[in-house]
Amino acid sequence: MSEHALPASVRVALWATESFADGSSLLNLPPKALPGIDLVQGLIAPLTAWRDLGEPAVLVALPRPGALGGLPSGTPELLAAATAAQECVLAPGLGSVLVPRLETYGPEGDQGWSARWESFDAQPIPVHRVEALDLGQTELVLRQELAVLTEELLRVGAPPLAAEEGMRGLRRRMSSGHGPWGLPGGLPPRVLRVIDLAGTVLALADAGLEPGQESVDVSSTGRRAVLLSRLRDLATAALADAANVGALHLSRRP
Repeated sequence: MSEHALPASVRVALWATESFADGSSLLNLPPKALPGIDLVQGLIAPLTAWRDLGEPAVLVALPRPGALGGLPSGTPELLAAATAAQECVLAPGLGSVLVPRLETYGPEGDQGWSARWESFDAQPIPVHRVEALDLGQTELVLRQELAVLTEELLRVGAPPLAAEEGMRGLRRRMSSGHGPWGLPGGLPPRVLRVIDLAGTVLALADAGLEPGQESVDVSSTGRRAVLLSRLRDLATAALADAANVGALHLSRRP
């Protein structure tokens, strides 16, 4: 899987909602939504049931420990699974959640990726909460915070070449178009811009927080970790908001 891939649940939410809206077969969903996944289990049957029960849109939550990110209230098992996966899709009106477990399988040198989706019951989420989101404000705050945090990151010393190149690329994305994420057509331009920028930031922040990316200076390493965690939280929230606004838009297309 590409290190720059969007979370699986973001792609599934958007492609599933498009299938709900146009009546296309959900059997075609995995290759469109999860092109890097070789084996998908536990996804099609629940999504089919959601559509048959009248759910118009599939939404996404990207919870992390300490930041539930739109995860509906549910059992301790749901909370544990969703925060471990750091993503899930949900049927807001039905109160049902699917959490993926992404794993490699197969012998060394010939491994593939599998996604096994587990179903959980949860409390319904009023869709008006998503309808009330101001994506213009989300984009403005994202860009303003990024400008500040990226400058601070460069001052405290990121890992040499990769971080500098990543920050230059991030600046280019802040001032230009969106990238090829392979999402459904017909999404509003602002939704695409925020998904692209937030997805790129999330990939950079996650890569920067991996072991082995520390600075030589201990205090700089600590400050860098704080800044990268802030970037990751900011990008995660913006990405979920943009995906959900996009899903509602797809569900209401004529």
